[in-house]
Amino acid sequence: MTLVSLILAFVVEQLRPLDGARYVSAPLARLADFFQHRFNDGIVRHGTLAWLLAVLPPVVAVGAIHFFLHEAQPLLALCWDVAVLYLGMGFRRHSQAFADIQAALRMGELERARALLGRWRGHLEDRASSEEVARLSIEQALLASHRSVFAVVFWMVVLPGPAGVVLYRMAEFLGERWAGRADPELRAFGWFAVRAFEAIDWLPARITAASFAIVGDFEDAIYCWRAQAARWADRASGILLASGAGALGVRLGMPVYESGEIVERPEIGLGDDADADYMQSAIGLIWRTVVLCLLILALLTVATWVGN
Repeated sequence: MTLVSLILAFVVEQLRPLDGARYVSAPLARLADFFQHRFNDGIVRHGTLAWLLAVLPPVVAVGAIHFFLHEAQPLLALCWDVAVLYLGMGFRRHSQAFADIQAALRMGELERARALLGRWRGHLEDRASSEEVARLSIEQALLASHRSVFAVVFWMVVLPGPAGVVLYRMAEFLGERWAGRADPELRAFGWFAVRAFEAIDWLPARITAASFAIVGDFEDAIYCWRAQAARWADRASGILLASGAGALGVRLGMPVYESGEIVERPEIGLGDDADADYMQSAIGLIWRTVVLCLLILALLTVATWVGN
């Protein structure tokens, strides 16, 4: 059922893209603020309790509804799974933003490409060159494909029904919202949320990175993963970007000018500077990884049928 649910969710999302900011991010933000206002006193254990109360009840409820519907009518359970996946993935939104930036670069509309990239990433990109726009777009696409598709699918397979989708999406959101990079009190409160997401994303990130290597330049991807990933501040993101850059044969990272200041970043990857052509290659890499993911799920489904 997981394979069928995933395919149907992909189709529905392509036909009718979801407004993720309105229907997913906004409700999650209200939920996060509710628990933060009531539990945040700068103590780690209170942040841990807030995370458990915010995440576990929805995860258990979604899994319980799946089991109840499956016992009553499997077709209803399938519809429920597709609905949760539709809300939890958001792949179409990211792919459309990427395609719009690529089209703007190909037409020489650098200002428009900067504006689209800034809207997508949430940072002002008013001084980025065309190479920087392409480089940042590829980075964002690699990370977004992992967090909106591959990691979501992994947890849907691991946990019963779509409970894993809710677990991953909520853990990602709370880990980012409660990180408290400039607020020591919020940083203590969100310590558990950040560590919980790191733990939840540890294995999926490495599976996605390995998948990039398999469908791309395997030798360079593995080399970049081993030699360069540790340079990135966020280890999981470093692994994904290093493997993706090596698989594509492109240079990513490097300092960029964002929101009025220079952000220092290490160089990762091998090969040439990014451009619109490498953006097209990134699209191919991601879709080949999607096909590999579906193929593995199909083999697991067949193996389950044979075993039964």
